[in-house]
Amino acid sequence: MSFLASRSRQEPFQKASITCIRHTAGDATPYTNGLILHAAEEPPMDGFINLNKPAGWTSHDCIAKVRRVLRQKKVGHAGTLDPSATGVLPIAVGRATRLLQFLQGTKAYRATIRFGIRTATDDLDGEVIEQQDASHLAQAEVVALLPTFQGVIQQVPPSYSAIQVDGKRLYDLAREGKVVDVPVRTVEIYDLHPLAWRAGSHPELDVAIACGSGTYIRAIARDLGNQVGTGAALATLERTESSGFHLADSVTLEQLEHQLQQNQFSPTAPAVALHHLPTIQIDRAIARRWRMGQKVLMDAWKSDSASSSILDNSGVSESSHSIVCVFEEGDRFIGVGEFIPVPTDMPVEQSNDPSIDERQDHNTQSEEAQIQQAVHEGQMLLRPRMVFVPV
Repeated sequence: MSFLASRSRQEPFQKASITCIRHTAGDATPYTNGLILHAAEEPPMDGFINLNKPAGWTSHDCIAKVRRVLRQKKVGHAGTLDPSATGVLPIAVGRATRLLQFLQGTKAYRATIRFGIRTATDDLDGEVIEQQDASHLAQAEVVALLPTFQGVIQQVPPSYSAIQVDGKRLYDLAREGKVVDVPVRTVEIYDLHPLAWRAGSHPELDVAIACGSGTYIRAIARDLGNQVGTGAALATLERTESSGFHLADSVTLEQLEHQLQQNQFSPTAPAVALHHLPTIQIDRAIARRWRMGQKVLMDAWKSDSASSSILDNSGVSESSHSIVCVFEEGDRFIGVGEFIPVPTDMPVEQSNDPSIDERQDHNTQSEEAQIQQAVHEGQMLLRPRMVFVPV
């Protein structure tokens, strides 16, 4: 077993750089001959697409479109964008849909906030509730308030949002005219700084925002407008980064279709999309057991031991990591695992076959001794969280 600190898979995402995988008899081998659009069914593929969502499309619209053009049933996305918003919408295809939960949670946006207006949806798509002249606002006055939104903050999501209350979406309740208490959420804003200011009766402020998952930019616009006393709404929104994918490397739906027609399309390999996770390589015998769903005993995992530390993609030891990308010999990605302590009362598997009682007793004693030694030496169990290449 060896721990790996860096890989070629950590290279930046390339535009429309995708590795297709064809599955046969439970195995997976690279498939680089492109796609045949006239075929009745396309071979299954697994990977990610860094899609540049157009304005006017819902995230579900984009999923439906990708599903049709790729002729794949399993397609999902990492993080909804409002219909009027544009920018990065990471899309997973095939078994990669089960890896969405392991992608990075950070997101970044460019937003325009318009002052002197309040709407039902906290953006310009909703019904206007109130308007007023806000020409008296000064850039310095507004910018001085931005630091109050940075860090870990409490945020009330817009009334028109996909959050569920009592099993119903808030936007459905709002359309029915029902007034409900919107649950407060804890979110984190890593950075919020101004980009441009345009004066007028309804002045506008362009900002760059880096934040964690679950943050509503519409709520930031609304709350900033409330603080300056004029109200405000989100005028435009573009997501520049999501889950490790960047706008500069994204493809539009038109570009995706063109690549398919030219047999030049391939999804981003799962191992590349998970480049932020530490990695571990295990030998084939252990890998086979792990791929069958078994927990496997690993060497001690301590930050003070260079030979047994898991290294993150910057080469820095991170003993706090528990989720890892698992590779078997030959640099083959086989899934995502989690390190857990060896329980002192971990049961030993028993056989119901009386003909092997004597051998079983010996093996049981041996296994119990191994468990106690593992606990004493600080060894860990590597359990499967998502087996990407099953046996």
